[in-house]
Amino acid sequence: MSEILSDRQLVENYRKGDISSFEILIDRHQNKIYSYVLMLVKDKQLADDIYQDTILKIIRTIKAGSYKEEGKFIQFAMRISHNLVIDYFRKSKRLPVVEAVNKEYDLMDNAKLADPSIEETIITEQIYEDVRKMIDFLPPEQKEVLHMRMYSEMSFKDIAEATNVSINTALGRMRYALINMRKMVKEKDLVLTIK
Repeated sequence: MSEILSDRQLVENYRKGDISSFEILIDRHQNKIYSYVLMLVKDKQLADDIYQDTILKIIRTIKAGSYKEEGKFIQFAMRISHNLVIDYFRKSKRLPVVEAVNKEYDLMDNAKLADPSIEETIITEQIYEDVRKMIDFLPPEQKEVLHMRMYSEMSFKDIAEATNVSINTALGRMRYALINMRKMVKEKDLVLTIK
C-alpha cells in the first residue's frame, strides 16, 4: 500500500472488515498511547495491561458503531487510556506515586548537543535532573498537563479532550505548573545563597 491513509480512512476500512487497517492505525499511535499510560502509572506491567485494555475498548467501540469521527483518532484513544487509568486508581483506591520521570521516554535525554565538553555534559545532566525533580513536586493535574504537552507533544486542544476539561483549564494548569517551577528555582537559589 503506497498511499498513506488518514486515521479516518483506516477506521472506516476496519469497520468494513479490513483488519490490517486497524493494525496500521495502532502501529501509528502505539508509542504515544503507551508512553502516556506508563507516565501516569509508573509501572511497566500495569501499563502493559492498561494499554491492552485500551486497544480492546477501541475495538469494541468501533465494532459497536459507537465511535464518532469528531476530530482525531488519537484524542479518542488517549481519552480511553486516560479513563482506564483513572478507573484503575479509583478501584485500587490509591493515588499515583510521584517518582522520577522514566528516562526511557524522556525527550530531554534525547536532546542533541554539538560536541559538549565533560563539564557541559555534567552541568546539562544536573539541570535535567533538577527539572525532573521539580516536576515531581507539582500537583497531579499540573504534572499531567506538563507531561502531555512536553513529552507527548500534544496540543492544548488534545490535552483538554483527553482530560475532559476546557482548553482554558488545560492552559491554566500549564501556566501554574511553569509558575510553580519558577518558584522552586528561586527557592533553590535562595537556599544556595544562604548556605
